[in-house]
Amino acid sequence: MPQLDDIDIDDETLVGRVCCGDREAFRVLVRRHGARYRALAYRFVGDMALAEDLVQEAFVKLWTHANRFDGAKAKFTTWFHRVVVNRCLDEKRKRRIDPLPEGYDAVDNRASVEDLLGQDSANQKLLRAVSGLSDRQKTAVTLSYFDGLSNIEAARVMDLNIKAYESLLVRSRAKMRQALIAEKEELMSAMGTA
Repeated sequence: MPQLDDIDIDDETLVGRVCCGDREAFRVLVRRHGARYRALAYRFVGDMALAEDLVQEAFVKLWTHANRFDGAKAKFTTWFHRVVVNRCLDEKRKRRIDPLPEGYDAVDNRASVEDLLGQDSANQKLLRAVSGLSDRQKTAVTLSYFDGLSNIEAARVMDLNIKAYESLLVRSRAKMRQALIAEKEELMSAMGTA
């Protein structure tokens, strides 16, 4: 008998099977989408371990509340994007950093993901511009440009109508553009005084 991995079953059908307690269908969904949503969560929280925890919590929610998914209203990926984004935003709101005791952990001198990305000047400038956005603006930019969702899918994830989403995206791009222009002017000014 073929495994579910070997059969081309759409996500929505798998969620229906998860509603009935099908562990294999759940496993397939986790394997198909786990890495994508870990990357999404990481972009929000900047900590891979926390991102993994948040995505695991989102998948637990899927297992326990799969009946809340309505395939007539949205694709599974759109619905689950929303679950993960909401979980990340909730975590950011309550997040507080508890310092570790002195000497708790050895220093890791390897380059972090941020350092590797920061080596590319263009990426660094873009990440700075994105970090200056509000959470809603950052969510819109992330969904459209980093996750590649269509405007309609991203609007559904954010529970907005398409016009409101597109307006939010326009304001987000304008704010990023202003930040990048200000940075360029600052650089040009510094070069003129050197």
